[in-house]
Amino acid sequence: MKVGEHHYRSIWLNVDGHGVDIIDQRWLPHEFRVETLHTLDAAAVAIREMWVRGAPLIGATAAYGMAIEMRRDSSDETLDAAWETLHATRPTAINLRWALDDMRAVLKPLPLAERADAAYRRAAEIADEDVEINRAIGRNGLALIREVASRKKPGEPVNILTHCNAGWVATVDYGTATAPIYLAAEGGVPVHVYVDETRPRNQGAQLTAWELGCHGVPHTLIVDNAGGHLMQRGMVDMVIVGTDRTTANGDVCNKIGTYLKALAAQDNGVPFYVGLPSPTIDWTVRDGLKEIPIEERSADEVSFVQGRGEDGRTTRVRISPETTPAANPAFDVTPARLVTGLITERGVCEASAEGLAALFPEKHNAGNAPR
Repeated sequence: MKVGEHHYRSIWLNVDGHGVDIIDQRWLPHEFRVETLHTLDAAAVAIREMWVRGAPLIGATAAYGMAIEMRRDSSDETLDAAWETLHATRPTAINLRWALDDMRAVLKPLPLAERADAAYRRAAEIADEDVEINRAIGRNGLALIREVASRKKPGEPVNILTHCNAGWVATVDYGTATAPIYLAAEGGVPVHVYVDETRPRNQGAQLTAWELGCHGVPHTLIVDNAGGHLMQRGMVDMVIVGTDRTTANGDVCNKIGTYLKALAAQDNGVPFYVGLPSPTIDWTVRDGLKEIPIEERSADEVSFVQGRGEDGRTTRVRISPETTPAANPAFDVTPARLVTGLITERGVCEASAEGLAALFPEKHNAGNAPR
């Protein structure tokens, strides 16, 4: 997507042919920094410390991290150790494990001398596949936005609320929740987006608002607890969020606070949709609340906030008493019963085992195979 007049993906191969360039999202929206990853450890740090974030981008970064390591040492021992190192970085996002499993399955049968080149090829394919998946999600979600727009007065915008950042910087390009919004804007459908700030890391304020602004999409930043108030007053037509892991039964694990948005949407008759790329479906899990591990991140993310000071420098300030402890669960689980529909690359389905099985019968059957 666009940054100024330049088109970027969120991850790409460096001009040296071996390093991997990423947008360091810790500094957005105030500074646009590109970092080059040259080692497995650098890729692991980038994922763990949220230089990159968003389930699809985490998966793509892990794939490239494994490729970088295969160039250094392509042995079975190194391949397995790389899998373990990268898998330990973020426990909730299923795309991480999916990408690592895919890379290992591709590389393990190959002669050692062929593994590095094959790893770079497969990592690039994973990145390209993510872009195509997101474009398809955009097309399928666009139909939902057009349907809402058809019931409005000419020129009246469709008001969409989104939580966290499921935009192009959370994927390789286009985003999941934002892909339908971008296609609507490009197609002349009036849209307006309410952007939850998304504490504690403020991905909505810092990332979603930034990328919507870069793309010229009208939007308004709101505090996390304002969504229900807006829904009560008929100011939200639909909610579209992303997901870091979705179960085979349609439970959705996403950024902390998503569950509360779904409850408010149900209480006010507002459709609640999830942009869902198929690699984010965990076909081995049935009960999201019981089975999905919820990452607990540093208390400092709650106790401190980062922003630009009056002197123009990016700084961090404490907002709580030094003696006050903080808890920081990074995700919550929205039960399938609260989800209006799942927007996938193959179409829109109900959030249920039957709905997902109808779109992905081959995955559903494999997930139910005896283990």
